[in-house]
Amino acid sequence: MGEAWPPTIGALLAGGLARRMGGGDKPLRLVGGRPILDHVVERMAPQCAGLVINANGDPARFASYGLPVVPDDVPGFAGPLAGVLAVLDHVARRRQAEWIVTVAADTPFLPPDLVARLHAAREEEGAMLACAASGGRTHPVIGLWPVSIREDLRRALVGEGERKIDRFTARFPLAVAEWPAEPFDVFFNANTPADIEVAESILAHARLS
Repeated sequence: MGEAWPPTIGALLAGGLARRMGGGDKPLRLVGGRPILDHVVERMAPQCAGLVINANGDPARFASYGLPVVPDDVPGFAGPLAGVLAVLDHVARRRQAEWIVTVAADTPFLPPDLVARLHAAREEEGAMLACAASGGRTHPVIGLWPVSIREDLRRALVGEGERKIDRFTARFPLAVAEWPAEPFDVFFNANTPADIEVAESILAHARLS
């Protein structure tokens, strides 16, 4: 883990229903002969003080990773904000860190400087939160969150029924860190079977740092 930013827990959000993939766990689909989640763990572990998987259902399917599996505690598949809250609560109970970084668990090409650049953008702008962008498009799920925000998030999610990350984060000063989208988008995520083919092509031809 780098020393230039505060200890940060990586939250791998795998709680989606994967309807466009035909059901099942998107992060366990294979790219380059390995589950997408393998690529995510490999890219995030060096940047983080620890990793947590947010997933619902039987946690045994992730047992081989040896990581904590934290389910949503808001019922009814309330979306990624529920996963963010679950991990914030998990980290707060264990007093592991004051920051978490969230990533979608189906993004196999995450940049090795993600955590450093999100912290740098937040500090430079004096913001409370930070999220990633590429090619002029923001990625609200790829974000940096202070553990101290969890009660605000709980009120929005449970009390107000908020479900969209960008509507929630718009309530606070938010910094954006931009990455290029060429020669490929480092935040590419595999939502459909066709996306798996694209990911295979990127893996075969791109130079991954």
